[in-house]
Amino acid sequence: MARETTATRTARLHAVRDVLRRTYPDAHCELVHANPLELLVATILSAQCTDRQVNVVTAGLFRKYRTAADYAAAAPEQLEQDVRRIGLFRGKARNLRAAVLRDEAPRGGAVPRTLAELTALPGVGRKTANVVLGNAFGAPAGVVVDTHVARLARRLGFTRETDPVKIEAALNRLVPAELWTMFPHWLIFHGRRRCFARRPDCAGCELRALCPSAGRPAAPES
Repeated sequence: MARETTATRTARLHAVRDVLRRTYPDAHCELVHANPLELLVATILSAQCTDRQVNVVTAGLFRKYRTAADYAAAAPEQLEQDVRRIGLFRGKARNLRAAVLRDEAPRGGAVPRTLAELTALPGVGRKTANVVLGNAFGAPAGVVVDTHVARLARRLGFTRETDPVKIEAALNRLVPAELWTMFPHWLIFHGRRRCFARRPDCAGCELRALCPSAGRPAAPES
């Protein structure tokens, strides 16, 4: 594919958006949650773990811990046991409890609504913050960049960056702000169902005509 101008790349992104919207009309956050606190907890636990496994663990966790005060009152060892089926469970339990303890007193357990406040919490980076801001409050500060979004953004030629913050910045320039929540949902659905990391299904891909990487060997994940 010839070198694109910004206008051409933006137009192609809009075409990609339209195809993904038709292909995945039910795209959504696949972390099961009923409120902002549950989403924050689930997203902290989801780092380097599948949403499916997180949902298995949080099904019981959310019955036991219903408020920020419940997490704050839990013994660290008990919380570790409650999430031990999650990878890196000790560090995540520690971050989870520290995040809740830091925020429970001044806010009465309410989840912060700004990027700066969320990323100040232990274990919360831009990805987690944007997941919460977009899906719980409808006000993301940018596009969520997880491993699927990063992989597809590069394969689709929307960026050559490998750093998640730089990928987010590139996508923020191309994706309309009103789609900062939905666009990554569409990419994540496609990444989980078609554009796999090792063997993407290019032959059956709905985006084949719009993808500069179609039919090429999959590049190693960074």
